[in-house]
Amino acid sequence: MDLGDFEADNSVSCRLASAVPDICKTEDCCLGIDEAGRGPVLGPMVYGICFCPIKKKDDLKALKVADSKTLTEAERENLFSKIDEAKDFVGWALQILSPNTISNSMLQRVKYNLNALSHDAAIGLVQYALDCGVQLKEVFVDTVGPAEKYQEKLSQLFPGVEVTVRPKADSLFPIVSAASICAKVARDHAVKSWQFREDLADVDTDYGSGYPNDPKTKSWLQKHLDPVFGYPQFVRFSWSTVQTLLDSKAVPVHWDDEEEDGEKAATKQSCASMLSYFGRSKSSGRTPHRFFAERKLETLESL
Repeated sequence: MDLGDFEADNSVSCRLASAVPDICKTEDCCLGIDEAGRGPVLGPMVYGICFCPIKKKDDLKALKVADSKTLTEAERENLFSKIDEAKDFVGWALQILSPNTISNSMLQRVKYNLNALSHDAAIGLVQYALDCGVQLKEVFVDTVGPAEKYQEKLSQLFPGVEVTVRPKADSLFPIVSAASICAKVARDHAVKSWQFREDLADVDTDYGSGYPNDPKTKSWLQKHLDPVFGYPQFVRFSWSTVQTLLDSKAVPVHWDDEEEDGEKAATKQSCASMLSYFGRSKSSGRTPHRFFAERKLETLESL
């Protein structure tokens, strides 16, 4: 799987897709939706769709697709190759949500939680298929949140399409299993070939599974915590695991607000105010942190 478009800038989200088979533009089609990487603290979350003509469901089933979580990495790779080779009747598309996108969404002032992010990714992919001319009549989805409410939401957004939302849909419907495999293979490739935009020198790439309770992941997070800037963009800052580590091991920072004078509040907490940094002279002799150097930022003494 070629993730070149995403790897060119993994700080933002990216959509990848196969060509749409001609038969999918003339025959009634079914479409499955599933995701990979919802729970990990490291790497992207990937939403995937797979679609084919309804009359070709048995041909898809013959590829022996299954829930990606029950397959080995080698089995997933092999099945994705079969799905991709069946381009005369099967199409797929992916929405890769970067860790940076997830963190920024969940931590912004107006909260945009993971369920909303997931719903919008799924909705965007269904709309993409429709915009490409796929004749959708059936959509099958692995649920995020209450199944009935999600099904009602999708049915209202896509009138004329029969929507089925079920828990563990990836093990019930082959078209969802196929979407699950596409999403999981993409996430695996993205994590394995992650290009760190930060200058981390000898970065350890043995992160484990990326789940917060994985000992290897815990060790990696401990090792690569910068006391001032936290973590590289490979890490989801919005996860409670990361928040806990930053609270206990990073330099405390008081953010100035309108309710209290920043300098006084910082003094109370025994830490320097953010404003004090910008009050330093350029001639202070201190080498700027790489965060500023990489972005070509420097202090101005006058405007």
